[in-house]
Amino acid sequence: MKHFKFILAIIIMLIVVVIVVQNHDAFSKTVVFTIDFLGIKWQSASVSNYYIVTIAFLFGVLVTGVYGMLERFRLKKQLKIITSASAAKEQELNSLRNLPITTEETSPEESPEETQGP
Repeated sequence: MKHFKFILAIIIMLIVVVIVVQNHDAFSKTVVFTIDFLGIKWQSASVSNYYIVTIAFLFGVLVTGVYGMLERFRLKKQLKIITSASAAKEQELNSLRNLPITTEETSPEESPEETQGP
């Protein structure tokens, strides 16, 4: 599985390189962002599409990484709870296995009501 992930990562990187090389002109263009909100006007400096794509990609990686870390911590906590519950159940099972065997001799003709008396 480790080799499969490595090969998949190389293939994805090659696809990204091919897309970037084939679309160099489109990525090289610059964009100016403007905001006109409630009379407040703001205009950014010229930004290359390369920067926009790179920042969007890195933001996606950051969000995915944080989500993955939170999920990992949640699963570790759940695993700890399940492991401790399993250990408690295993201890209880072992204590039940080690109980001494006791039998009381009763004849099949006697019923429990007859043996108790008044």
